[in-house]
Amino acid sequence: MGVRVSISPTSVVNLIEEVTIVKYSRRDLRLLLPALASATAVAQQQKFLPAGVFPYEDLPVRVNGQNKGRAVMNGETHSAFPIEVHLTELGPGQEPHPPHKHVHEEMLLLVRGTLNVTIDGHTTRLTPGSVAYVASNHEHGWKNPGDVPTEYFVIALGRDDL
Repeated sequence: MGVRVSISPTSVVNLIEEVTIVKYSRRDLRLLLPALASATAVAQQQKFLPAGVFPYEDLPVRVNGQNKGRAVMNGETHSAFPIEVHLTELGPGQEPHPPHKHVHEEMLLLVRGTLNVTIDGHTTRLTPGSVAYVASNHEHGWKNPGDVPTEYFVIALGRDDL
């Protein structure tokens, strides 16, 4: 059997007043607490990615020579974890950039075509449906070895400002 204790709001305010160095009146606390709670909730709601769908035909296209990029989403999950997703169409013989490394992780999902993915000097040829994962600070790059465009998603996980 548990003991049930009832504490009134006035008792809570009295307790807060006793343990704080700065003295606040009950009126100050009654005005301040709801405002802080509301401001925090609004700030959290505004920075998280909303649920949604991203139809291919609605994604804006950025053309760079033979390559095309489509930004899908960029923001934070409900737990404040950064995520960025984009879709790239890479022309024959093209690479999006020279090999590089960074703090955030990346996952590549190949949709069509072939792609040579190099991680830390080891190259693997991927076919449609294949996935590559690049952990933090591993040198990586990819290139389309074929004579037709290849298309893939990149999911970037985390941030680089650590």
